Amino acid sequence: MPDDETQTPTLNRRETLNRGGAARTPAGPQAPRLPGAAEAPAPWLLRLIAVGLVLAALNLRPAITSLGALLEEVRDGLHMSGSVAGVLTSVPPLCFAVFGVMAPRLARRFGAGAVVCAGMAAIAAGLVIRPYIGSTAGFLVASALALMGIAVSNILMPVIVKRWFPDRVGTMTGLYSMALALGTALAAAVTVPLTSAMGGSWQSGLAVWAVLAALAVLPWIVLVRDRTPAPGTPAPDRSTPGQASRPADAPALRITRSRTAWGLACFFGLQATAAYITMGWMPQIFRDAGVSAGTAGVLLAVTMAMGVPLAFVIPRVAGRLKQQGPIVVVLGLCGLIGYGGLYLAPAAGAWVWAVLLGVANCAFPLALTMIGMRSRTGAGVVRLSAFAQSTGYLLSIPGPLLVGVLYQHSGGWGLPIALMAGLMIPQMVAGVLAGRDRTVEDEC
Repeated sequence: MPDDETQTPTLNRRETLNRGGAARTPAGPQAPRLPGAAEAPAPWLLRLIAVGLVLAALNLRPAITSLGALLEEVRDGLHMSGSVAGVLTSVPPLCFAVFGVMAPRLARRFGAGAVVCAGMAAIAAGLVIRPYIGSTAGFLVASALALMGIAVSNILMPVIVKRWFPDRVGTMTGLYSMALALGTALAAAVTVPLTSAMGGSWQSGLAVWAVLAALAVLPWIVLVRDRTPAPGTPAPDRSTPGQASRPADAPALRITRSRTAWGLACFFGLQATAAYITMGWMPQIFRDAGVSAGTAGVLLAVTMAMGVPLAFVIPRVAGRLKQQGPIVVVLGLCGLIGYGGLYLAPAAGAWVWAVLLGVANCAFPLALTMIGMRSRTGAGVVRLSAFAQSTGYLLSIPGPLLVGVLYQHSGGWGLPIALMAGLMIPQMVAGVLAGRDRTVEDEC
């Protein structure tokens, strides 16, 4: 008989999956298994899931940054008012907050892998529909469809990592965070050249990103029927109708009692505020300082691209530390120096400030890593991820709008930059609180 069916099972032995998704059990006497105990997945499956994580992460920002690159053309093509175009800058965090709340319930009902698969399909559908729908209202609805897919996938990425790679949370978080940063920078940098190559049609320039989303659907198909609970999570009791989700739901009511959860939510929200302000307004700051439009776009791409290597390094370092506060402080100081440079010499030191702000924006992969580390169980990660990200995105909505108001009424960038720098202080405080060596289960 094959080796995997004759050896006595051990804690570290990998078992292969049969066609139905259940693990092959060894012949002969064996130790009893606890209900809901997770089987070790086959190596090929782990590799496929890693590919799926990378492809999914590549699709979590192009819907936003590709639109930013062509916003003027979209406004002209749809006869969109300036106020509606301004609202577009706050639509992504709003959708992330609203739709992200749905992710835990959907994951419990259908499985995290199936929800991510559906999320990638929603992104592809929204991206291919919105350029050709022909109206502002339709464009917003189709964008919301794509953002809904992004929102649920955002929430479930840490859950997938905790479920399938519990001993490599930092490494795998770094991998998909690096892919996310790469997708962000890639869409910002190549959307305009792609549009020109396709005849100058902004519709084609936006719709082309649906191809990448469609490719991301494929690896997740294998997990559509997976309902295995995360490691350390007991299987729900399905013997009594109506009772299946009650044990899993109870802790969700107590997550708001956790200081760590609130600290992580505030940290996530403040770093998201900084990121959306940077994506929406940094090129204009440089242009107002005398930098050409083309160079300003490249500077934004540099800022986004800094996340590619650092998003892989920072989570790995954070995963080896008991407390992540020192990393939070270093990133915050880079942000303060970068904003100070924008205020004092925006054009003279433009490349330095772009790099420093890119480093500061790597608070995002750090926040994702801490979500995976601040809970002992997969179920806890689901709830913490949903709470921290949904609450955080809600907190981030006013930031870009407030910067625009201050800029309009003050006639310069002094007050907006002071606001950006000032927000780094509470971000560091919240990050140090969230980075303490404890879990939300200890506080709920």
